[in-house]
Amino acid sequence: MQIRTPAVAGMFYPKTQQELKSSIMDCFLHKLGPGKLFPTSNNERIIGIICPHAGYMYSGPVAANSYYAISSLKPDLVIIVGPNHWGIGCNIAAMKEGVWQTPLGEIEVDTSAALEIHKTANIVELDFLSHTRDHSLEVQLPMLQEIYSHRFKILPIILIDQSYKSAKELGMAIAKISKNKSTVIIGSSDFTHYEKNEYAYKQDKSLIEPILKMDIDGFYRILQENQVSACGYGAIASTIIACKEMGATKGVLAKYATSGDITGDKSSVVGYASIIFS
Repeated sequence: MQIRTPAVAGMFYPKTQQELKSSIMDCFLHKLGPGKLFPTSNNERIIGIICPHAGYMYSGPVAANSYYAISSLKPDLVIIVGPNHWGIGCNIAAMKEGVWQTPLGEIEVDTSAALEIHKTANIVELDFLSHTRDHSLEVQLPMLQEIYSHRFKILPIILIDQSYKSAKELGMAIAKISKNKSTVIIGSSDFTHYEKNEYAYKQDKSLIEPILKMDIDGFYRILQENQVSACGYGAIASTIIACKEMGATKGVLAKYATSGDITGDKSSVVGYASIIFS
């Protein structure tokens, strides 16, 4: 069995179970978080979310808003799509089998879902190496392990190729394999990178508008025209396409903030958004 061991424990989030649980609670209770602990009493049908993937000390409170929104769901499968920052492995890679380890335990990969998406979209290759070093999917897992007490599986998908064409094909394939089981989709992305706080807000607002409208053409147009440095734009796009295909009609911005809003240093920030599709 393939075991994907933590790559960023002790850096992006605490490496001991007790410290990690405490850190996650702090994120939920933070002034930029939901301000309360899960589960939510809201029973709205949520199909997918957008979450940031920086260190918990920077983006954890913003991410907690998305996780609070889905905390009353009981999915059998969580599909997580994110960018491959290292450029290792395949252009688009799912993991075929095995488990992902975190300080909170193990989560099993849904092999049947991996085989099905590979069969549905041949752009999705089955590769372990692609997943070994990156943090964009890993940082989502402890949050999921905390909000869900039931057994669920994951389908991790990591992207080098984030083009419009590939995002569309991937999104349609995700929707197709999701219709036979209870599924939540997570698109993992940060927004503007290393700009002044005021400029990051302006840039990200322009890109969030077409996301909330679930307008993929508008999203890629703004991305290119404004040169918004959102690292997981293909993950966002494929999540929108999948959610729309599965019946979502709107996106709601649960929270936007920057690293500067957390640290107070607004000279060079990264933008984070929590968005809910229902």
